[in-house]
Amino acid sequence: MTIQKIFARYVYDSRGNPTVEVDLHTENGLFRSIVPSGASTGVHEALELRDGDMTKWQGKGVLKAVSNVNNIIAPALIKANLDVKDQEAIDNFMIKLDGTPNKSKLGANAILGVSLASSKAAAAEKGIPLYAYIASLSNTPKPYVLPVPFQNVLNGGTHAGGALAFQEFMLAPIGAPTFSEALRINSEIYHILKSLAKKKYGQSAGNVGDEGGVAPNINTPREALDLVCAAIKQAGYEGIVGIGIDPASSEFFKDGKYDLDFKNPNSDKSKWLTGTQLASLYIELMKEYPIVLLEDPFAEDDWESWTHFRTLIDPNFPIVGDDLTVTNTIRIQKAIKENCANSLLLKVNQIGTLTESLNAAKLAYSAGWGILVSHRSGETEDTYIADLTVGLRTGHIKSGAPARSERLAKWNQILRIEEELKGKAIYAGKNFHKSLQI
Repeated sequence: MTIQKIFARYVYDSRGNPTVEVDLHTENGLFRSIVPSGASTGVHEALELRDGDMTKWQGKGVLKAVSNVNNIIAPALIKANLDVKDQEAIDNFMIKLDGTPNKSKLGANAILGVSLASSKAAAAEKGIPLYAYIASLSNTPKPYVLPVPFQNVLNGGTHAGGALAFQEFMLAPIGAPTFSEALRINSEIYHILKSLAKKKYGQSAGNVGDEGGVAPNINTPREALDLVCAAIKQAGYEGIVGIGIDPASSEFFKDGKYDLDFKNPNSDKSKWLTGTQLASLYIELMKEYPIVLLEDPFAEDDWESWTHFRTLIDPNFPIVGDDLTVTNTIRIQKAIKENCANSLLLKVNQIGTLTESLNAAKLAYSAGWGILVSHRSGETEDTYIADLTVGLRTGHIKSGAPARSERLAKWNQILRIEEELKGKAIYAGKNFHKSLQI
């Protein structure tokens, strides 16, 4: 079945900024996709095309990207008469149409919207759920695996105010028996955490950051971890719930060092840390707290620090590359060769097509890596990554706290999938990092 019509428009994401929405029509009806947007974006990501017109949306408009879909991609793709089930052909056609290494001509946000919408249409054409279609594209083995919900319940860095440099502190209920129970556990801890934050830091500490987590005026990682651990203990889930941390260290990397006071314009340079010193801090925290995953511990081009850190810790401890790898097979290959990480953060909008995302996942798996599927801080009501996680059997996903509808949309979709797969799926639990081997 071929594509009959493609139409793009702008809508708004969870931060109130414009983003691209694509409607793709086949004989089976309309299939819609909305493209997310990041805040702490890696410099090596595919280009998210913004208008730069400061008289509208402070330069963040996407009218150019929308126009590129409607006036360039749509007519060319429809004329090509490709089968909607041939995902690779559709994606490669758009990559060639763009003709740049980072999709800077048409925009990764323009191309991705069409790519994801076409996969939804293909799933409908085959009469199977989206996660099953993704599994068929990637040759994912059965049974299906339901992921550990890594939920960012305490926000810092560029996602929140306050002085805290580290960006995300995530609950990871690896000891739960099922996904639905894991989500319940996280929800209970989250509400206790909000209460503790308000009690200690004042009513405003209950306000949430971009991803739904509380954002109290905390200064240090230990202060944040103490608060999260107190909530876990009060909820009665010690030993069941671990903690994942994403410092998003590229955001506070300056002049070859790491400034944990980077939000202060008068930061004391004498207190900036070398990569070795930051590694020592991580090791101390890993000994003191139930940390089960660390993402982007070092800056995106500080390869030496990544490799050095890996020699200091258990080789099986999940070290996730995000800004380092940006869902790009070239950078993933380098990270594998240099032993920088052992897990990939998979963000479809970092690379711009579903096919390239699946290729990145395939490469990561071939190296024995884990895969953590991720939302963006500027999210939408589109639930695509929920199906992607189950379809790729990644075993864990992060999509914000159990708050804000653009985050809950993904969690609720996995609940529906769990119900649909009753008796035919297993919960990743403590094996989240090696879920392909379960």
